[in-house]
Amino acid sequence: MTQLLPLLEAIPKIKGSVGAPLSKPTLVLGDRGYDSDPHRAELTKRGIRSLLARRRTPNGTHLGMLRWVVEQTIGLLHQFRRLRTRFDKRADVHETFMSLGCSIICWRRLYGVIGHF
Repeated sequence: MTQLLPLLEAIPKIKGSVGAPLSKPTLVLGDRGYDSDPHRAELTKRGIRSLLARRRTPNGTHLGMLRWVVEQTIGLLHQFRRLRTRFDKRADVHETFMSLGCSIICWRRLYGVIGHF
């Protein structure tokens, strides 16, 4: 819950068409752990729509369908011991191994699809 705003600050500018690069998301999805009025107010102040599940409400937002993709990706990254438990003190080293892990996961997915032809 404390990392929502630092996460938004860490988003790099997205290059695309000519003009000012996009530097913020248009929508933020979050589970009940991010439910707080200060977070909602800060997102609104930044011009970002928020779809954060509220605590003590029945489940009907269907956020779980979108969250499953994130949970699956984290599960795939945890198959690498070095990413399951962070031993690296330097953020750049950890980020490098995260990129390597993501590359291996993508390669395995593509090889699995291409290998069947």
